[in-house]
Amino acid sequence: MVGIKGSGMTALAELFKHMGALPQGSDTQETFYTDAILKELGIPFFEGFDKANLPSQCDLVVYSAAYDPVMHPELLAASERGLPMLTYPEALGELSRRVPSVGVSGVHGKTTTTAMVGELIRMGKLPGNVLVGSASLGFGGRQVYTGGDRFLVAETCEYRRHFLSFTPTVLVLTGVEADHLDYYRDYDDIRNAFLEYSERITQGGSLIYCADNAGACEVAAAVASRRPDVKRIPYGHTAEGGFRIHEISYEEGRQVFRLEGVAEPFELPVPGRHNQLNAAAALAAVDELSRAVGLAALSADAATSALAGFRGTKRRAELRGEYRGVLFMDDYGHHPTAISGTLEGLRDFYPGRRLVVDFMSHTFSRTEALLQDFARCFSAADLVILHKIYASAREQYGGSVDGYALFRAVSAQHSAVQYFEEPLDAVPYLRTTLQPGDLFVTLGAGDNWRIIDTLLDLPEFGR
Repeated sequence: MVGIKGSGMTALAELFKHMGALPQGSDTQETFYTDAILKELGIPFFEGFDKANLPSQCDLVVYSAAYDPVMHPELLAASERGLPMLTYPEALGELSRRVPSVGVSGVHGKTTTTAMVGELIRMGKLPGNVLVGSASLGFGGRQVYTGGDRFLVAETCEYRRHFLSFTPTVLVLTGVEADHLDYYRDYDDIRNAFLEYSERITQGGSLIYCADNAGACEVAAAVASRRPDVKRIPYGHTAEGGFRIHEISYEEGRQVFRLEGVAEPFELPVPGRHNQLNAAAALAAVDELSRAVGLAALSADAATSALAGFRGTKRRAELRGEYRGVLFMDDYGHHPTAISGTLEGLRDFYPGRRLVVDFMSHTFSRTEALLQDFARCFSAADLVILHKIYASAREQYGGSVDGYALFRAVSAQHSAVQYFEEPLDAVPYLRTTLQPGDLFVTLGAGDNWRIIDTLLDLPEFGR
């Protein structure tokens, strides 16, 4: 496994080992949180790439899609030896065709939704495997739950149409919006990719889609005309049927809601209306999966207990602790819709706290294309702190939009905005600005999460 320290690759290695294979791999010398997981699993790996890393006996080479097979030394050697080679999405796709499979997809919410499905499956002791795109706190900080070999549930990614390798029996579609505009031409292009994925649903399978998202509804309508054999199941606040969300209430640190088809209320210890949607999608997915595999429906006790105890995933509304009266949280939200939903949810969840948000935008192309959406998405925050754009290795800066341009756009819509080029440059300001009763949130797919680590090493916030 070339690039074995990548989060998805480590999860796949764990799944391979559970299935009886003998995985090993290689990666850079940089230390990731996955190093500890691989060592705990007893999966050997080399640090640094060399054709000598390939074992003399090898049945399959799986490699991260970040590596070019015509340039990478180990992949060139594997090709010369005639070894079968698959990218990570292709390998996951091969597994999806062996058993009934659930693919969780969408521009927002797929990681949390997959983790919620995993918690429902774990609490119900259902005999299948789950692969989440980020470390799940309910899985002991790992990304994989292994409960049997009757089915597979996996988070599937739209970037570069990677999800088209996966063959779902049940497909969850959380939402379709313009994103990854370094690859997709526009909204129509990404919508068509999701439609193509939906058409891969196996004969008589199910599409579970968010009725509150216009893009998801558009795809579902197209599926209805192209694939009448596919069962369509809407969920959400505006949905018709058993997965309509209603009777929502909030208290400090929890939210409660009901579903149309369920007598018992559901309690969630994670914030945001978007997490109500994620929970409804997860419940619908487990319901349809149970039917597809011929299992008994999940009990009401197992379902309510799983959601009430859901602890989230790494970098998704991840609570880092409360120190000297300041609550620290880190979240991966990096698209304007996700940011707006997250902050509004935090406002409902923690109504008495001042909301201080530190955001680092990810990719120049996304920032430029969605600049006005970014400008408006911080309205729920009391104070916003911005930085340079976190660049991606897959694009070059074109000189049109940078972090300061984002600062000007947000400042035109919000009265309290600060700018520090580097994330850690904001630490002295935050050291004097944060007060007891504040909620401080780092947001984005960049590395501004380091601010929390730095603050918590200071004596006034000492852990």
